[in-house]
Amino acid sequence: MAITFSDLHTESGLKSLNDFLNGKSYISGDKLTKDDIKVYAAVLKNPGDSFPNVSQWYNCVSSHIATSFPGEAVGVSLGGKADPAQSAEAEAPAADDDDDDIDLFGEETEEEKKAAEEREAAKKTAKKKESGKSSVLLDVKPWDDETDMKKLEEAVRSVEMPGLLWGASKLVAVGYGIKKLQIMLTIVDDLVSVDTLIEEHLTAEPHNEYIQSCDIVAFNKI
Repeated sequence: MAITFSDLHTESGLKSLNDFLNGKSYISGDKLTKDDIKVYAAVLKNPGDSFPNVSQWYNCVSSHIATSFPGEAVGVSLGGKADPAQSAEAEAPAADDDDDDIDLFGEETEEEKKAAEEREAAKKTAKKKESGKSSVLLDVKPWDDETDMKKLEEAVRSVEMPGLLWGASKLVAVGYGIKKLQIMLTIVDDLVSVDTLIEEHLTAEPHNEYIQSCDIVAFNKI
């Protein structure tokens, strides 16, 4: 929620700031920030005992500024005879202007939005890099001893998916002249589901012309 201070050159504005600073040392958080500097610049002078919270805060900010810029101001002089009170009265009609309101949580600039988008993109990229992988050993069984095992393996390896990498394979005798294909594969866990691979690809058309069923023999995280 935005915090807005208005008319800090008037008693009503200073009272609002004084109430806000009750129990606080700074405008935002527990240390000096740009919010303090922004509000400090809008307060004409230390209001004194009339507004003790503002007075204490004003002195604190002044001491920080003095530490940051030591020495005397010798490169500039101020002229004019106008009384500070008269200057405040002269500026009072402009108090109705929206520019006199200090919004500490205004809309983000284009640069800030772009920086936030870049941070989010970097987080997503890092998350993708952290995605785990698994090594799977799969048994692929033919319909019978007349199934062409070479074409069966070609059908298996023809399945391509993002995050799927086929590895070494071999034929293993089952019995009665039937052999099964044992094949290794590596998957990216977030991209490939072995169950989906089997049900929607390997044992579905057109691959089921050669493949009767598939079993997961081993599943290990890498």
